[in-house]
Amino acid sequence: MAISSTPTAAALLLISILFLLTTQGTPLSSDTIVSELSSLRSQSSTGVVHLTDSLLRRILSLPTPRPFHSLIFFDAHQLHSKPELSLPTLKSEFSLVSSSFQSNNPNENPQLFFFDIEFQESQASFALFGVNSLPHIRLIPPTASDLKLDSIQMDASDLSRMAESMAEFIESRTKLSVGPINRPPIISKKQIMFIVAVVLIWTPFFVKKLISGNTIFNDKNIWMAGAIFVYFFSVSGAMFNIIRKMPMFMADRQDPSKLVFFYQGSGMQLGAEGFSIGFLYTIVGLLLAFVTHVLVRVKNRTAQRLVMIFVLFVSFWAVKKVVFLDNWKTGYGIHGYWPSSWQ
Repeated sequence: MAISSTPTAAALLLISILFLLTTQGTPLSSDTIVSELSSLRSQSSTGVVHLTDSLLRRILSLPTPRPFHSLIFFDAHQLHSKPELSLPTLKSEFSLVSSSFQSNNPNENPQLFFFDIEFQESQASFALFGVNSLPHIRLIPPTASDLKLDSIQMDASDLSRMAESMAEFIESRTKLSVGPINRPPIISKKQIMFIVAVVLIWTPFFVKKLISGNTIFNDKNIWMAGAIFVYFFSVSGAMFNIIRKMPMFMADRQDPSKLVFFYQGSGMQLGAEGFSIGFLYTIVGLLLAFVTHVLVRVKNRTAQRLVMIFVLFVSFWAVKKVVFLDNWKTGYGIHGYWPSSWQ
C-alpha cells in the first residue's frame, strides 16, 4: 500500500538532495561505525538497530566496499492498522530472523546488520531509496553506491513464508548462513504445568464416562463431522495459513482500493484461495462418499442415473476449476491424453 504524508514530492526530492550532500563530508573510519552499530545492536533485545537519517548518513559516508551488509525493514506506524499489509507481523518475523542470526552466528555478527526505519521520522531516507509502498525490505550490499540501483529489494515471494523465506533471501544474496529460526514456544512452562494438572484431574472422570459409553466419542455423527473437518483443514492449507499467519486477502498494489483474494505466483498463497480450493476438494469428496454409501442403496434406477449424472457434472466442474486455478497461479498445465488403443 502506498504511504503518504504532509510533504510534497518536490519537498522530498529537495530533502533527499540535501541528504546526499551532507554525506559528502569527511568519511568516518569503518571501525568507528561498526563499533557504534554493534553497541546499538547490543542494546536491542532482538538485535535490530533503529535507523535514522543521521545514522544512515554516517553509514553511507564509509568508502565502498563497506565491511558489512545492511538489511533494512521500512516501517510506517500509521499503516499498522491495515490488516492486509501485516506490517506488525512482518516486523516481528524480521526481528526473529535478526535474533536467530545473532545467536547462531556470534562470530559473523559484524558482517550483517539488521535495521528498521520509520517513515514519519526518516522521510528523507525513504525518498533516497525510492520507497513509496509497504511492506518493503531492502538489502544494501557492501559495494552499493547508488541506493536505488545497487540495493536489492525483497520480493513478495520472499515474504510468503515469513522468517524462513527471509532467511533464504539473506543466504542467497549475502552467502552468509542465518541458521535455524529460533521461534519462541507457543505456550510457556507455567501454562504447560497448568494444562498437565487439569488433564490429570479430569482423566478419572473421563475414563469413567468413556467406559459407560456416555461421551461424544461414542456418537458416530461427531466422528463423521470431525473427519470432514480434518479433510477440509488438510486440503485447504489452513495449517500453512496459521503457521505463516497469512492474511485472507491483501490490497492491490496497483489500486489500494481493491482487494486481492487470489495471488498469482507460486511463492505465496492467501487464505481465501486456500479455502476456495479446499471447498472444491471437499465437494468432490462428499459427493464420492454419497455415491458409494447412499446412492447404492437407492432401488430406483432412474433416480440413481439422474443423481449420478449430477454428481459427475459437479465433480467435473470442481476439478476443472482447480486445474484452471493451478495453471493460472503457477503456469503449469495439466493435459489429458486418450489411451493409445483408442487412436
